[in-house]
Amino acid sequence: MDDSGPIRVAIAVVMDRGRILISRRGRSDHLAGYWEFPGGKCLSGEPPEQCVIREVREEVGLDIQPEQELQAIHFSYPHRHIVLFPFICRPVSGVACPLDVAEVRWILPDDLRSYRFPPANDSLIAELIDRFGQGPPSAA
Repeated sequence: MDDSGPIRVAIAVVMDRGRILISRRGRSDHLAGYWEFPGGKCLSGEPPEQCVIREVREEVGLDIQPEQELQAIHFSYPHRHIVLFPFICRPVSGVACPLDVAEVRWILPDDLRSYRFPPANDSLIAELIDRFGQGPPSAA
């Protein structure tokens, strides 16, 4: 395991009209083809809130406003330890498009489990479905 300390990653749960923005990693990225919430590695000394704004603009062309910081997620992969800093955000301007990702989609919270995300996102996905999902359709 790398002894240089955890990799700090800020991620945006961009919410708009009940949908969440997700992006798919490119072929040359670690965990290529997996879906994720837009974001990326914090620069040295960069606060996660500033990082998430910068990364979302670079990756998908959206200007966002972080509205709520969620609990940090610590996760260890075989060769790296990461700390995810998730933020609930709203779009301010721009249109989501794949600038530095393979693809972008707006999906309903209940559909998050239909996409393959990195394991570090499991607890966040469960929280988002619980908080924003509609649950199973009610019997009429």
